[in-house]
Amino acid sequence: MAQELPPIDLFVSKEYGGENQNWSISQASNKYIYVANNKGLLEFNGAKWQLYPSENESILRSVNVVGDKIYTGCYMDFGYWQRDEFGNLKYASLTQKLKIDLIEDEQFWNIISVDRFILFQSLNRIYVFDSKNDTYKTINSKHTITKMFKVNGSIYYQSVDEGVFKVENGTPKLICDDEIIRQNILVNIFNRDGNLLLETQEKGFFIWKSNTLSKWQVPASEFISSLSVYNSIQLKNGDFILGTISNGMVYLNKNGELKYSIDQTKGLGNNTVLSLFEDKENNIWLGLDNGINVINTSSPFSIYNDEEGKLGTVYTSIIYRNQLFLGTNQGLFYKQLSEDEFTFVEGTKGQVWCLVEIDDTLFCGHNIGTFIVENGNAKLIANTPGTWNIKTYPNNPDILLQGNYIGINVLKRENGSWTFKNKLEGFDISTKYFEVLNKNTILFSHEYKGVFELDVNDELKEVRSVKKDDEQQKGFNSSLIKYNGDILYAYEQGVFVYDSVKHSFSKDSILSKMFQPNGYTSGKLIPDPHHSKLWGFTDKNLNYLSPGKLSNVPNITSIAFPQSLRKEMVGYETVSYLEANKYLFGTSSGYVIMDLDKLNQKSYDISINQISNYAIDGNSKLIDKEKSIEFENEQNNFEFFFSVPEYDKYLVAEYQYQLKGYYDQWSDWTTNSSVLFKNLPYGDYTFNVRARVGNTMTSNMSSYQFKIEKPWYITNLMVFIYVLGVILFSIFMHNLYRNYYKKQKEKLLQKNKRELELKQLESEQQLMQVENEKLQQDIDNKNRELAISTMSLIKKNEFLNTLKEELKNTNESKTLKPVIKIIDKNLNNTDDWKFFQEAFNNADKDFLKKIKSKHPLLTPNDLKLCAYLRLNLSSKEIAPLLNISPKSVEVKRYRLRKKMDLPHDYSLTNYILEM
Repeated sequence: MAQELPPIDLFVSKEYGGENQNWSISQASNKYIYVANNKGLLEFNGAKWQLYPSENESILRSVNVVGDKIYTGCYMDFGYWQRDEFGNLKYASLTQKLKIDLIEDEQFWNIISVDRFILFQSLNRIYVFDSKNDTYKTINSKHTITKMFKVNGSIYYQSVDEGVFKVENGTPKLICDDEIIRQNILVNIFNRDGNLLLETQEKGFFIWKSNTLSKWQVPASEFISSLSVYNSIQLKNGDFILGTISNGMVYLNKNGELKYSIDQTKGLGNNTVLSLFEDKENNIWLGLDNGINVINTSSPFSIYNDEEGKLGTVYTSIIYRNQLFLGTNQGLFYKQLSEDEFTFVEGTKGQVWCLVEIDDTLFCGHNIGTFIVENGNAKLIANTPGTWNIKTYPNNPDILLQGNYIGINVLKRENGSWTFKNKLEGFDISTKYFEVLNKNTILFSHEYKGVFELDVNDELKEVRSVKKDDEQQKGFNSSLIKYNGDILYAYEQGVFVYDSVKHSFSKDSILSKMFQPNGYTSGKLIPDPHHSKLWGFTDKNLNYLSPGKLSNVPNITSIAFPQSLRKEMVGYETVSYLEANKYLFGTSSGYVIMDLDKLNQKSYDISINQISNYAIDGNSKLIDKEKSIEFENEQNNFEFFFSVPEYDKYLVAEYQYQLKGYYDQWSDWTTNSSVLFKNLPYGDYTFNVRARVGNTMTSNMSSYQFKIEKPWYITNLMVFIYVLGVILFSIFMHNLYRNYYKKQKEKLLQKNKRELELKQLESEQQLMQVENEKLQQDIDNKNRELAISTMSLIKKNEFLNTLKEELKNTNESKTLKPVIKIIDKNLNNTDDWKFFQEAFNNADKDFLKKIKSKHPLLTPNDLKLCAYLRLNLSSKEIAPLLNISPKSVEVKRYRLRKKMDLPHDYSLTNYILEM
C-alpha cells in the first residue's frame, strides 16, 4: 500500500556499502557520517564515500565518534581512528597499546561514551577505557551480554538468563530479573517519564516501574508484536524508529502510534535493518544488510510514490468535500485525506485534463468530454472531445465556457442540471488556455500560434472576429491565466500583463523574476486565489509569488526543488492547496506534498577535505591542508577535494571556485566536488571554494594558500649568475669590439692611405699616361716626319738616279757631265743624312748609341744601314738612300750580319727591330 513518506535516499555500492552488512553508524562534529561494515570504516562527507579498510581485514561491528577520535570495535580488537595532517584517517589499536588480554574470538558490538570513559562491549564483558589516563578496567558477566544501553547518562546491559544490570561506580547491579526480560532479547532501553521503557525483539515494549514490569499498551502494540526487531532508537522529538529483521523500518510517534513503515517496496535497499542513527539535522540513517539508506524525516516534502503504476502521471488535482481528487493520464482517482488508498472513478479511463469546482460542483475535463463528479460517480454532460479547461461567464452563473480540442463550447444550467448548449462558431483552434475579459471578449493563447483576442456576439453563438497580438510572441509551454484581476501571459521571455485599454500586453519586471535565466522549463503559472499565491516552475526551483507585507511590491519565494527530482510532466504541472500551508504537486509517478511551515533556512559549511599534489610524471601525494607550503616547480599539479555535508535528497550542493594568481574569476557552478589544476606556472596562489545548497550559500569560504617555486633556471641565484654573466660578457664583448673596431680603424686608415696612394699613383699614372700619350703623339709625329723625310729622300734619290741614268744614255753625255756631277753630289749629300739622323734620333732615341755600344766595330755606313733597317725598309728602298744598287745593299746586309755575329737562321731585321 502506497503512503505519503519522507524522501528516502539510497546508497548502494559494491565497492563500499553495497553487498556488505552495515553494523553501526555515527557522525562527527563536522557532520561527516561514519559506518562500520564488513569491509572497514566508511566515511561520507556529503560528496563521496571513502573506505578505510580495517586492520587484518576484520569486520567492523561498531563505531562511535567522540571528539576528534572515531572509536571502532571489530574481531579481537578495538581502538580509534584519527585524521593525520593530510586528511587521511589512521588507526591506533587500544588493545595493543594497553596490552589487553582478550578472550578467544571476542568481538565488540557496541561502543558508548560517558564523560571521559569509552565503553567497549563484547558478548563476554565490557571494557571501560579512561581516555584521560589511558587506563582500562573490565566488567565481567557470567552469561552472554546481548547489548549495552545508555539511559540518562547511566549504563545498562542485559545478561542472558539473568536480566538487566545497571553499572554504578564501575560495578554492575541487577535491577530487573523478570521472566519476560530473562527469556527475551532486549533491543533497547529508553527513558519514559522517569521510568525505563524496555523494548524486546519480538514481544514489544514494556515499562519497568517501581520494580514491576508491565506491557506498554499503545495503538501499535499488535503490529509491533508481529515484528522481529533488531535495533531501535528514540529520536530527539521523542518518536521511535524500529529496525526489523525482515520488515524494513517502522516509525512510531512518542505515543506508540504507527506513523508509517518503509520496506524494500517503498524505497529501502533491503528489508533487514542492522543499524539506526539520527544525525544532527534529524535525518535517519539505516545500515542495511545490503546498502545504506538515509530518510529525511524533517524534510518539508512527503512523497506518494505509485510503485504499482495504478495512478499514472498526475495532470491535475483538487480538494473537494474533504477528498483528494487526482486527474491522471489513466483517469480520475480519489481518496479521503486521512486514508492512503485511492479509488478509481468508473467511466473516466483516459486523460483527465482539469478539475474545477464551481458553485460546489466538481467538473472534470476529460479526453472524451466533460463530467460532473458526485459521490464517487462521474456523469458525462458534454461529449465534445478534449476538455482543456472550464471558465465562468461574467454576470451569468448559469453559463460556463469550455475550452477543448476544436474551439470553445457553451455549457448551460437548466433546472439545476448542466448540459451542452452550443459551440462558438467561426473558431476551431484548440483552446487550452483562455480567460474571459468581458461578456464579448475572450483572450486565449496557443503555444504554437501566439495570443489572440476573440470578439463574440451577445448570444454566445459565434466568434465575430479573431485578432492576433502581433507584438506578443508564441512561446513553448506558455500559459494564460487570471491572477488578482489581471490577465497574465507567461512564456520563456517573462510574464506579461494585459492592458484592457491598449488591448496589448506589457512585460512585468517583478513577475518575470519567477523565471530564472537559463532555467526555463515551463511558462505555466498556477494561481491559488484562496491564499493569494501564484506558483511557477523553473529547472531548479519552485517559485511562488505572494503579496508584500509592508508594501505593494509582491514577494517571490524560491524553493530549491529541481525538476529532475520533481519529475512532473512539463507543461502539465499541477499545484493544489491541501491544509495548514501544505501543497500538493503532481509527478509522473504520484505526487509530492510540501509543507511550507517546515521550510527553514539552514546554515551550511564547506570544507576542503584533501589536497593532492604531483609532478606531471610522478606519483600523487597528499599534502597538509593546514600549512602553506612552497612546492618545487615540477610539483605543479594540484587536485582539490571539497564538500558540504548535506544529506537532503531534494537539495543539491553546487560548488564554485577560484584560483587567485592564475584565474581570479569565479568558475561556473558545478556539482563536481573536486577540481584539478595542471601545469601551474610559478607564483603565489590562493585557492578559494564556496558552495550553495539549493538557494542557500554556505556561511564560509574555504581557502588554501600555496606557492610554486621558480624553475631552477630563473631562481634568484641563477638570475644573479645570468646578470653577472651578461656583465662579464658585455665587458668581454666591449673589449672585443673595441679591439676589433680599433683594428678595423687601423685597417680603414691603411686602406684609405693605400686608396689615397693608389689614387695618387693612378693620378700620376694618368698624368704619365697623358705625358706618354703626348710623347707617343710626338713620337708618332716624329715618325711621320721621319717617314716623310725618308720617303722624300727615297723619291728624290730615285728621281736623281733615274735622271742620272737618262742623262748618261744621251748623246751629249760630255756636255752633261757637270750636271751628272751635281746629281751625284746631291745623291751623296751629307746634309740629307744629318737631317735624317736628327729625325731618326728624335723618333727612336739612343738606338744608334745602343747598337754602337753593343757592336763597336760598326762603321757610319753600317749605322746608316741599321737605321734604315730599324725603319723596316726593304733592300730596294734602302738602295736609293745609299746611292747603291739593291744587290749592294744585300752585300752590306751580309757584312753587317757578320760584324754582329748573328746566327745564320736569325733575321737581321727582326734583331734590329727588337733592340
